[in-house]
Amino acid sequence: MNASPEHQRILLDVADLDRRIAQAERARTKPAQASRIAELVAIRQEQLRELTTLTGTRDDARTELKRLESDVTLVEQRRTRDSERLAAATNAKEAQALEHELASLAKRQSDLEDIELAVMARVEDADAAVAAQQALLDVTTSEGSALTSQAKADVAAATELGSQLARDRQAVTESLPAPLLAEYTRRAANSAGAALLTRGTCEGCRMLLPGTDLNDIRRAASDAVVSCPECGCILVRTEESGL
Repeated sequence: MNASPEHQRILLDVADLDRRIAQAERARTKPAQASRIAELVAIRQEQLRELTTLTGTRDDARTELKRLESDVTLVEQRRTRDSERLAAATNAKEAQALEHELASLAKRQSDLEDIELAVMARVEDADAAVAAQQALLDVTTSEGSALTSQAKADVAAATELGSQLARDRQAVTESLPAPLLAEYTRRAANSAGAALLTRGTCEGCRMLLPGTDLNDIRRAASDAVVSCPECGCILVRTEESGL
């Protein structure tokens, strides 16, 4: 294939645009924050599970405390009632029974209040555990939200950049002969597509070409489309090629 040196040089611009378009596409589909966001999602799920467990433990303790408070209230009411009955009792046997019941109730109330204090301590510990876990969850959520917002902004920027680069590519390739562009496109599927030959080195694969290959390229006509024997991209020759 033959193409003017000017058209071949334009392929370098096309290759650069394609490289930048590929970078923009990677930034659009795989933002830099994606890995950390995925980690935070997993961390947050585990923290939510732990928070659910701790909240359940706290709620159970609160329910138990309410039951104990209700039991203490009932015992206090019975003690008040029995005390009033004892004060009004005229029968010695009845008074003795009431005194016995009052003693039992006092013991029952004391036991319940001891248990109540222990459960209150459990509730306080459970409240503290829930608060600490919620704080961890808030930190994770905050970081995730910030990274997600940044990722969305980066994706939007990459999308806009990709669109602009695609428009630039369209403008650049309009001047190229269709066969040359098709040949470049075919090669670009497996290599840089086109690269500068600089001092005997292919800038596409960074390989120094053997002397025999350089001699063949040196003898080729200026409008001949030559290839890198290593990566297969079109080699664009300029005064920097060292030929």
